Amino acid sequence: MERRRGLLSRVRAATAATLSVGLFVSLLLPQVVLADAVDRLREFAREVKGGEAAFTQTVTSADGARRKVSTGTFSFLRPNRFRFAYAKPSEQLIVSDGQKVWIHDPDLNQATSRPLAKALGQTPAALLAGATPEREFELVAEGQREGLEWLKATPKAKEGASFQAMRVAFRGKELAAVEIIDNFGQRSLLQFSGWVAPGATAAAVPAPERFRFVPPQGAEVVEQ
Repeated sequence: MERRRGLLSRVRAATAATLSVGLFVSLLLPQVVLADAVDRLREFAREVKGGEAAFTQTVTSADGARRKVSTGTFSFLRPNRFRFAYAKPSEQLIVSDGQKVWIHDPDLNQATSRPLAKALGQTPAALLAGATPEREFELVAEGQREGLEWLKATPKAKEGASFQAMRVAFRGKELAAVEIIDNFGQRSLLQFSGWVAPGATAAAVPAPERFRFVPPQGAEVVEQ
């Protein structure tokens, strides 16, 4: 009888230990998985010096009633040079040469510029084209959804931030999507495809000249 009791005690102890280890591992595993998206962003900021991709942007109103779809190309070159060239439904260019950010609207025949220090700061472009994303943003991994690894970026300083939060998704090492929630609750989803990044071809990194902008002759120039 004593032997049987001793055996049962050892079984219970072993079972409890197994459950404890299982619980401990189950608590650790989500952290390992969730850390991947943040690690991907760090790696992207550290190792990918430039690239270019096509994008589709879907803007949804806060109440979800209205949607607008635009397409174009996105290019970037670290540090702090980027170019959003909207093609459809209407043309618009947003480009940073590392010193100024220009917005050119051909329909209005107007070009607006702002110093990079004022325009970049805690903006989505700072997260994508900047070298140190954690300087301006709190980064929290959100795990996998629809085959993508997601993270949430929130501006550290709320005052002056142009958006509430931003979500970034990676497919492996490739930047797949960015979702921006602005201060009015409007959502902008950018989905990237056809990345040309360093190592893909000899001319993969965009040349600095691509990020220089000269206002067209006759355009109204507004400096802020």
